[in-house]
Amino acid sequence: MKIMTCKQLGGACDLEFRADTFEEMAELSKQHGMDMHKAQDSAHLEAMQKIAELMKNPEEMSNWQESKRKEFEALPEA
Repeated sequence: MKIMTCKQLGGACDLEFRADTFEEMAELSKQHGMDMHKAQDSAHLEAMQKIAELMKNPEEMSNWQESKRKEFEALPEA
């Protein structure tokens, strides 16, 4: 199991997510993002806007996702 924070995954806070795979980690981050969107948390909404900009360019988005995957894989087991 590995630990990443919301900020490490492009978010706005220090909430820690724990997962065995990058896909699980991404899903936890996505769920947290949806919760923060519903709560209209301004810091998270700003972070989401940055991700939305990345999504406009598939190559940039792919590179960003790959960098997060590599960051996850380099983490020690918790």
